[in-house]
Amino acid sequence: MVDEALSAGAVARRLGVAVTTLRTWHQRYGLGPSEHIPGHHRRYTPTDLARLEIMRRLTAEGVSPAEAARWARQSPDPTPNGTVAPARIHPPSRDGGGTIPVGRAGPAARGLARAAMRLDAEAISETIAHALAAGGVITTWEGLLRPVLAGLGERHAATAGLIEVEHLVSRCVSEALAAASRAKVPTGPARILLSCADEEQHTLPLEALAAALAEAGVSYRMLGARVPVAALVEAVNRTGPAAVVLWSHTRATADPVQLSALLAAPRRPLLVLAAGPGWRADTLPAGVVRPADLAEAVSLSAAVRDSLDQSRRD
Repeated sequence: MVDEALSAGAVARRLGVAVTTLRTWHQRYGLGPSEHIPGHHRRYTPTDLARLEIMRRLTAEGVSPAEAARWARQSPDPTPNGTVAPARIHPPSRDGGGTIPVGRAGPAARGLARAAMRLDAEAISETIAHALAAGGVITTWEGLLRPVLAGLGERHAATAGLIEVEHLVSRCVSEALAAASRAKVPTGPARILLSCADEEQHTLPLEALAAALAEAGVSYRMLGARVPVAALVEAVNRTGPAAVVLWSHTRATADPVQLSALLAAPRRPLLVLAAGPGWRADTLPAGVVRPADLAEAVSLSAAVRDSLDQSRRD
């Protein structure tokens, strides 16, 4: 728990609720910010945040908001060192644990994970939109979205549950990335071709790359999920891209024959990127590059685009 007072937006991200929810709890139940400095917006203190955490946990368990607020107002103040004594409230267990692990990710990721478990689409979308506006696509993907999506996958593998949570989060992430892509439409011809491998259905990382390319001013074409190799080669021959990014999430879809087909295409791209954890480095054909992360994929795509543009000007 931090000592400094927080804004409504910061508290919403920590708790994984929408700012409108905080306003409702303030107006109806008196659980609002208590620190007031003349000429400034009121801020939430550690005591306010502790009470709101109890409110969130109780309402998530099905306690009525009015009853939850009564218990929250009776909660103890933070201890002298700035932490809050743990409340004797047990998280919901219907999903096999009640939480999504996010590793060492920060408060925003934990808040997003809480919102996901409540199926709170408004809070999920609000958190993602704020992160994109504040830090951009790459930072949001690496520090917020990927940890939560990985935690969801981990929980699903352990419990065979949370399918409804994964679907809702995926939709919200996809919508947010699409909005980020539309916010800055690059000019010039599309030099980068984005595609999933044959039978690969996990598109969110490729959508993140598309949004990051748009943010960097790099035009692209997106083919999407489950692109047969013959169709991919045809797209390359028709458009002549400078680079092709082929995404594979699992070993089952990472057939290196697809990469070899790209290298043998009549209009071979300058660069073929094998992106995603499905690809094994020791099976990649010579001449194929495997980017380490989203930032490197953007950097390589931009570099080959610039190289092609320069050669055509010369």
